[in-house]
Amino acid sequence: MDKVETLAILNVIKISYPYFYKDLKDSEAENMLNVWAMMFENDNARIVVEAVKAVITSSKYPPNIADIKEKITLLTKDEGLTEMEAWGIVYKAICSSGYNSIENFEKLPVTLQKIIGSAKQLKEWAITENLNIQVVQSNFMRSYKVMQERNNLINKLPESCKNMINKGVDQLCLDVLNVTEKDL
Repeated sequence: MDKVETLAILNVIKISYPYFYKDLKDSEAENMLNVWAMMFENDNARIVVEAVKAVITSSKYPPNIADIKEKITLLTKDEGLTEMEAWGIVYKAICSSGYNSIENFEKLPVTLQKIIGSAKQLKEWAITENLNIQVVQSNFMRSYKVMQERNNLINKLPESCKNMINKGVDQLCLDVLNVTEKDL
């Protein structure tokens, strides 16, 4: 979303909540525009408009950035798998991993692979005689829920923050060293 689109959205909010913005100074309005433009620079303007409309229809108070981001997440969220659906996929892989653990592991979605850890784990679960499958299921589902919550939190972050997370600590340290070397 660009600055022009951001200004249009802020004008809709201002018109919808005139009492809250009646004493807004030009410098404050400019700062607000800059912050909103920065926070929504990677968002589709149409989705932001729909999120603003959703908030306006349900709130007596003007929305803040977090309110709009939350609505955007709600409007665009891919439901994905439920905990039980994810477990069903893993359980099926366990049942046929006595001899085919590597192939079964590689067929799993990346998120499920991260939770399980390795094909070796699938094989262990498959060949363990007295495996308490309810405990494995419970632990898996708890881990899946935590990972989904983490992903939801990460998805709400600005792109610059997501890039930092994706780069990892090692790359960030290298970036800092490069900047430091150039500046010296």
